[in-house]
Amino acid sequence: MIILTGGAGFIGSGFLWKLNSQGIDDIIVVDELDQTEKWKNLVGKRFADYIQKDEFLRLVVEDKLPVPTKVIHMGACSSTTCKDGAYFIQNNYEYSKILAQWAFLHKASFIYASSAATYGDGACGYEDKQDINLLKPLNMYGYSKQMFDLWMQNNGFAKKAQAIKFFNVFGPNEYHKDDMSSVVCKKFNEVKDKGSISLFKSYHKDYKDGQQQRDFIYIKDAVEVMFWLFNNPQAAGIFNLGAGKAQTWNDLANAMFKALGKAPVIDYIDMPDYLQPKYQYYTCANMDKLKAAGCDFKFSSLDDSVADYVKYLDKNAYL
Repeated sequence: MIILTGGAGFIGSGFLWKLNSQGIDDIIVVDELDQTEKWKNLVGKRFADYIQKDEFLRLVVEDKLPVPTKVIHMGACSSTTCKDGAYFIQNNYEYSKILAQWAFLHKASFIYASSAATYGDGACGYEDKQDINLLKPLNMYGYSKQMFDLWMQNNGFAKKAQAIKFFNVFGPNEYHKDDMSSVVCKKFNEVKDKGSISLFKSYHKDYKDGQQQRDFIYIKDAVEVMFWLFNNPQAAGIFNLGAGKAQTWNDLANAMFKALGKAPVIDYIDMPDYLQPKYQYYTCANMDKLKAAGCDFKFSSLDDSVADYVKYLDKNAYL
């Protein structure tokens, strides 16, 4: 039996889609279906059972669930603007500790979502082989992920688990994320209907407007790498998951215009004051560790990824 938390979320439902495509459906999906339309991510998917996250935690604590063979823990609060530290601790840290210990008790393989947000401003670089004690996240979301990474390491669990530091993942099934969805998702109608796009100005002397850089990775590529890790539990440790290439917001915008057959028109707007001190101007995943483990995956180009995603957005379609 496979446990998949966050299975109705963006990356979780994408991985569920991948598992189903491989004929795998002995899965208990865990999530928190609320007033959003996240439930649509589960439509058409195959799984053995669905359990709300609070009820699932109770069953874990009481050890009243089928013995798992694999636990894939994607469930978390991923808001980079939420200021409720207590919620992050309870939801991203304490919950994860309980689940990890339960997985190890039953000798199940444990895969979980960390985040590139743990790297903070990138002063220590973006290498997943470095000492994670040196990292300084810029927001509470990143810090909650850093806390759990450190707990795993300090308790000797890191060597028998797989942590995935996701970079800027985008693609179908993120529609429910609102402000936390990708720029492609948020700006699609703006580009399609108005023929223009608005991006944040730069407040860093080394980056011109629109030249801030991110490592963008398409959801279909992300779940392929996740599936490789799923099938290779001996490859333990923390792994970056990005395309391994930093590209600008202008590059992303131009890929959208190209996909929609429109001439580029980019407007630069003020960044909210609260966001400026927490903003990452550059991210790029060093992917050497994953390659050395045996996963030498060829990632899609940004143009091809955006073009594929636009087809889904135009039809409001799901994986």
